[in-house]
Amino acid sequence: MVNAIGRLSRSVFFDYPTKQTRTKIKIISVGHPLGPIKILRKNGPTETEQTISSSMIQRYAAAFKEGIPVNIDRVLGASYNTRSALEALLAHTPEFFLCRPHRVQFQESSTIIKTGHKHLIWNPREPHAEGVIQELPCALTISELPSVETVYGVLDFPIDVAPELDIEVKRRHTQIQIALALIGHQLGFRTYIAANDQGIQYNRKPLIELPGVIADLADERLLQAYSEGVDAARFIDCLWLKNGRFMPAVMEIEHSTGVTSGLNRMQRFKNSIPAFEQTRWAIVAPDEDREDVLKKCSETQFKNLKAQYFPYSAVEELYGLCMRRRITGVSEAFLDSFMETPVD
Repeated sequence: MVNAIGRLSRSVFFDYPTKQTRTKIKIISVGHPLGPIKILRKNGPTETEQTISSSMIQRYAAAFKEGIPVNIDRVLGASYNTRSALEALLAHTPEFFLCRPHRVQFQESSTIIKTGHKHLIWNPREPHAEGVIQELPCALTISELPSVETVYGVLDFPIDVAPELDIEVKRRHTQIQIALALIGHQLGFRTYIAANDQGIQYNRKPLIELPGVIADLADERLLQAYSEGVDAARFIDCLWLKNGRFMPAVMEIEHSTGVTSGLNRMQRFKNSIPAFEQTRWAIVAPDEDREDVLKKCSETQFKNLKAQYFPYSAVEELYGLCMRRRITGVSEAFLDSFMETPVD
């Protein structure tokens, strides 16, 4: 995506896809390979320099699959005030087309199909001329379910819990930890939460009292014979166990600065226990950290771990499904559809 935009002219002001928009944009510079992109926005006589951030570019890029329309507002919500500029520049690159799929709209007890608003679609097999916006006829219909809000209760942290972390980072980390525990309970797993986090209060109760959460891995039949493994897993953020015979997932919740340490903890644990079948080793991290996580998971020293990336958005999507639909009876392979494996 960045390379494609980087090939556009620096001397031209580009239009927005919406004809009513009078603002135009010009590229000042492009940082390779992941951005940022500096632009000049022109609205009448007023010109303003702005930056399209690398994190926004990465989130938008991750949403595209060949032949599937993408609406930038559905991907980014109200975040980033330069999102329309990114969409406009991308629309001028050869492999991306403007399209307007139909949309199923829910109104009380009935549904109607309306002409949809603008989307971009990736069509690399039949590129158009560079520097122009090309609209692709689209017979697709999109059914957009109402968004699912994930609501968390009140958190209280003991003074000694991760004092090195910013309070908002700590809060987000714990919210995801809670979501994983509740997902595990709904899917029939027993969940272990890191020993140093078990005393965090959630809705005035410690995390250890969440349904299905266990206090000590040494009591689990699967690990009773492996004291070294129990010690190695003591501070891993979350483990799912099943039927005393399986360990569906081992998960470290990390921000970009902690990914390597999380991988190291999981590596030590894996090296101190037998090779259990179908265990997933996953780094759970914010969506904007995707590139960094996948890169570190691919490093030579972690190859045998075969670590996967479990984005926050996927955790909360799965959590929403579990809470709304009370999912049961699915195989552990179902989890793989929410995780991403690095490409060699």
